Amino acid sequence: MADVFPEFARATSTAQRVRINDNELAVEVLGPEGAPVIIAHHGAPGLGSRAEPRASFGRLADEYRVVVFDARGSGESEGSGELSHEQWAADIDGLREWIGAERIAMVGGSYGGFMTLEYATRYPDRVAAIVLRDTAADHTHGALARENALASDRVTIDMEKFDRIDEGRVRDNEDLKDCWREILPLYDFHYDPEATERKVEATPYRYEAHNHAFSVNLKTYDVKPLLPSIGVPTLITVGRTDWITPVSCSETIAELIPGSRLVVFERSGHSPQIEEAEEWTRTVRSFLHEVYPPVSLPAQ
Repeated sequence: MADVFPEFARATSTAQRVRINDNELAVEVLGPEGAPVIIAHHGAPGLGSRAEPRASFGRLADEYRVVVFDARGSGESEGSGELSHEQWAADIDGLREWIGAERIAMVGGSYGGFMTLEYATRYPDRVAAIVLRDTAADHTHGALARENALASDRVTIDMEKFDRIDEGRVRDNEDLKDCWREILPLYDFHYDPEATERKVEATPYRYEAHNHAFSVNLKTYDVKPLLPSIGVPTLITVGRTDWITPVSCSETIAELIPGSRLVVFERSGHSPQIEEAEEWTRTVRSFLHEVYPPVSLPAQ
């Protein structure tokens, strides 16, 4: 599993084509009918896909109804209309209505965590529990990420490429791929150049969504003032050496959401759901059993 980078792995299984808010989404539903519903949001618009939450939160599909999807403009989904946080949050709520759930556990990692917080603060009555992984509550993580990239002793980053991908100025899908290859060595706890190249080839590139997310959406992203209003159980997980949304970002979220829990995974970078998969899954499952239990818990 160490050579899989699920955050950006290409979705390969057959998905349903579901029309939500006048836009067709690629959606997969895992787990038993009638079980409590989890909607999981992938990271990195224009780079991510449903493959990441399917590989991580999909492990819970033995007890939960897990909905994974390619967000508008990413993976195999259509990209018509707006690519704003408001629209992406409305699409999540459309999926909730489509699956027939009154309330859901909303979960996501990285940029998927941004959208989890956006949804939880925009649709608070629809959320029963929250799970976050390696994310941030505002756009200031970008400056921290740049500092970490410059300070890396693992590789020397071409900062012109770094700035193009970070600022949403890539020219096309091939340019996005080239810039992505440049920064990928920063992500994992252990760097494996061959695995990094496999990840580059496995990524579904949609540069329009990426550019909009990073050049428009993130400039005003800041949900910190709204976090104290979140009144549902919240689990926050993060890798100790995460370079792009460092531990301090998760600590800020934990300080602002009343009663939230923060768990740091000491031998992980940006992907504890893979680098410490068993412990991360056990942590998430235990939390959900407590605050959002399945219909019937397995015998102990």
